[in-house]
Amino acid sequence: MAHQRIRKFNTAKMYTGKGMDDDLCMAVRAGNRVFLRGQTGFDLDGNMVGIGDPAAQAEMAMQCVKTLLEESGAKLEHICKTTIYITDRAYREEVYTVIGRWLKGIHPCSTGLIVQGLARPEMVMEIDVEAIIPEADAWRLNKPCGVADDVNNSTKKNVIKPR
Repeated sequence: MAHQRIRKFNTAKMYTGKGMDDDLCMAVRAGNRVFLRGQTGFDLDGNMVGIGDPAAQAEMAMQCVKTLLEESGAKLEHICKTTIYITDRAYREEVYTVIGRWLKGIHPCSTGLIVQGLARPEMVMEIDVEAIIPEADAWRLNKPCGVADDVNNSTKKNVIKPR
């Protein structure tokens, strides 16, 4: 299967007047792996939420993470690794509390970094996410309608119905 690139865009539209012209996307699904572009306080329409409010930016970032994973055929439960960037140590508790609420019971590996700045000055946090869809779920999501749940077409009758 070819890589699926979800929500393609060009940086010239997001960073006007900066001379940037890069073709990117918000998510890539490569087989059963999903990689998300770092999520911040920007919603998926490019509007900034929570200027000066780390918790509000983390909330928006996690809403976008959930949406992008779902558009990629994954779930929050499939997250394996997060990298969280904050621009001030004082934001750690607020940001991690929000992210922790979204990922309660999932137990991903996580790395946290304090950085001097992010791509735009109004950004105070960013989360990078990698997910792996379990083989059984990946098969169910990619198989044609009418195919039995197991590869050997045994007696199982669980069939994906058309949407």
